[in-house]
Amino acid sequence: MAHIHEKIDFTVTVFVVYRHKVLLRKHEKYGLWLAPGGHVELDEDPTQAALREVKEEVGLDLILVGNPIPPIVGTKRYRQLLPPKYLNRHIADNNGHEHVDSVYFARSETDVIIPEDPSDECRWLTKEEVEKNELSIPEDVRWYALDALKELAS
Repeated sequence: MAHIHEKIDFTVTVFVVYRHKVLLRKHEKYGLWLAPGGHVELDEDPTQAALREVKEEVGLDLILVGNPIPPIVGTKRYRQLLPPKYLNRHIADNNGHEHVDSVYFARSETDVIIPEDPSDECRWLTKEEVEKNELSIPEDVRWYALDALKELAS
């Protein structure tokens, strides 16, 4: 997706847990192990973007989890959204472009993934593998991954 603005974009990151493992993929542009995610499109909200990005990148249908949604009846003009588990702002490139990132946790009913690009590296990692960090996972990604496992692993 092209940038919505030259200085800042809204993005989503989704830490997907299946049983006792969390899914990470090696980002093609940055060469880093990250959770699936990407830009929020102009015609969608963050929860729609989270579901779309994971479906596009790894072929999974998800159940997003988080705080309860208030029981306020929606209308065509108003609806409640699932809040992200975490929210952060970070520099995304060497030109100072930034992302406001909504971080979601989600469950998958399967561990069968279908990467968008067959050359994409994707891995389901246990808590011990994330902690051991043989893949050189960035510290913030490790923290979120371990928190998702703590909350959702069964």
